[in-house]
Amino acid sequence: MKIFRNAALAALTMSCAITFGAPAAHSATLLDFLRGNKVSKQKDTFAGSLDDDVGAFPDPARPSKPLPRVSSPKYFTYKADGLKWIDVSRFSPRLQTAAADPQQTGSIETVSTTPHVDITGNPRAYMMDVRAKAPTEVAAAIEKFYASREGLLWVDADGVSEKARQALDALRTADAVGLDPADYAVEDPTDTFAAVDAVTRQRQLMQFEVELTAALLTYVQDAQRGRIDPNRISEYHDFKRKAVNLPGALLNIAATTDIKSYLESRSPSNKEFETLRRELAALKASEGTADTRIEIAPGTLLKPGESNAELANIIAAVRQRGSDTLKLDHSVTLASYQGEPDYTPELVDVVKAFQAENGLKGDGIVGKGTIRILTGGDTGASRINKIVIAMEQMRWLPNNLGPRYIFINQPAFTAYYHNNDHEEFNMKVVVGSKANQTYFFQDDIELVEYNPYWGVPRSIIVNEMLPKLRADPSYLDRLGYETSISGQQVSSTSIDWDQTDSVDVRQPPGNGNALGQLKIMFPNTHAIYMHDTPQKKFFQRDMRALSHGCVRLVDPKKMAAAVMNMSVEDIDAQIATGQNRQVKVPQRFPVYVAYFTAYPNKDGVVEYFDDVYDRDMYMNRALDATKKARHGTS
Repeated sequence: MKIFRNAALAALTMSCAITFGAPAAHSATLLDFLRGNKVSKQKDTFAGSLDDDVGAFPDPARPSKPLPRVSSPKYFTYKADGLKWIDVSRFSPRLQTAAADPQQTGSIETVSTTPHVDITGNPRAYMMDVRAKAPTEVAAAIEKFYASREGLLWVDADGVSEKARQALDALRTADAVGLDPADYAVEDPTDTFAAVDAVTRQRQLMQFEVELTAALLTYVQDAQRGRIDPNRISEYHDFKRKAVNLPGALLNIAATTDIKSYLESRSPSNKEFETLRRELAALKASEGTADTRIEIAPGTLLKPGESNAELANIIAAVRQRGSDTLKLDHSVTLASYQGEPDYTPELVDVVKAFQAENGLKGDGIVGKGTIRILTGGDTGASRINKIVIAMEQMRWLPNNLGPRYIFINQPAFTAYYHNNDHEEFNMKVVVGSKANQTYFFQDDIELVEYNPYWGVPRSIIVNEMLPKLRADPSYLDRLGYETSISGQQVSSTSIDWDQTDSVDVRQPPGNGNALGQLKIMFPNTHAIYMHDTPQKKFFQRDMRALSHGCVRLVDPKKMAAAVMNMSVEDIDAQIATGQNRQVKVPQRFPVYVAYFTAYPNKDGVVEYFDDVYDRDMYMNRALDATKKARHGTS
């Protein structure tokens, strides 16, 4: 194997793509790009630049064509679903007969011996006057429901039933589970009854009947699958929208005697969602009672042994925001500190402890990340917003994440391995840079590959390698890469990079391979997987959005051992053979490549993270668009 130049290797290890040993059919195909032909769209997470000092001088005699480009996935302007009119003409024809004469005798399902409202005639006949809107699926379910049964759900001989009032009370508390009560607001007509005649009362009650049914069913749909369709946010989101059994929900609503409990049961029932719910309640209860924010001068950078007047504010913030354990362990130092500017070893130890308990690198250097935590990080309002977004996103995932799964939270730069319903370990990861973002999706762990090849993604070949190859066709040969056409390996020097069709490029296994010694695969259309890396220094950083999109693991052997139900020594033995080999996992299980800026840790404490890709901003825009579509606001 040829020896790689360090500069090129550093850049190439930023990239990944799914390959399967032999040159893959989906690897680079350049002819269509070079000829300017239309190419079917392929999502690709990889872009960036190789080091400019690698490659020969361009040949001025070579033809100069516009270079092709593989674009990164896009964010969209969110298009929310509007509401549609409920077609009351679809309600039961037998009950549509215009028995609207107030003198006509009629009945409803529940009859009170002491009626407070004079309901005469056939109340269902007045449904023909109802004008109400609902989401498309909700409207269809309501039309089918009232067409297939007689009677009413929310109106009895007294007018608005007690069950209806309980439903209204439950809907008013929708914000407890991260929903918007305004989306389910229905006006109780009772207060107007004294001023209207019997016919108007019946019309108002039928309007109330249909509106409350629509509100409850909309709540059920929102609680189970979320208000937002994630795939309309960006091409980085990839979820199959959940189907909600709305006709079945209506039957359950009709049958239940505890409407509040039924609605509560529609939200995710996992412990993570419940922790978020409790955190949201605590944040709302504490609004206006939070400690005074301690300010630290912007741009402050304090290193051990230095002197800085801002040290007094730094230690004051540690006293305010440090854990009881930290304050007890360092009680003597904290009690004796009198505001001096000298950053002594004892105070460094205090700051290191604070950094460690907040998930930062415990180096004692007070910079931007440490100051953000010391000064309160997110405000109460921003934390509430992060919780609401997290609860919405939880609804995209399965109600039960499963007894065994891997959860990769990109803003936390951490992968968590769960087995037997608890977290066994977690580890640092590197995820995609902001320009080369990792997707948000779920899949199944299927394969582990030892001593992997790195199949160079189309985006890197086209965007980064092709300019160099046009100037110097020997470029890939010199770096030790393999090039092949239609499965036959050829020298990159022999290829005319202006005209060549079906070129595959891959890097052989070895110590310098961009994927390191192994990769853990969950084959997907985004060419994302977990893998080793020779670039270990990146794990020392707090901000680890640095790759071309794949997920690098700080301890890939430990993760592979867990995935394969083997020991680390067994994994080492497989790697030691030097052979490229793919092995199926003993049992497939889920992996969630997720994006949460607020999420509970294993101890049930919600942690907050920076929005490294600005996705919370796009979520807020989507929620705003949904609100406008539902309420007709501009």
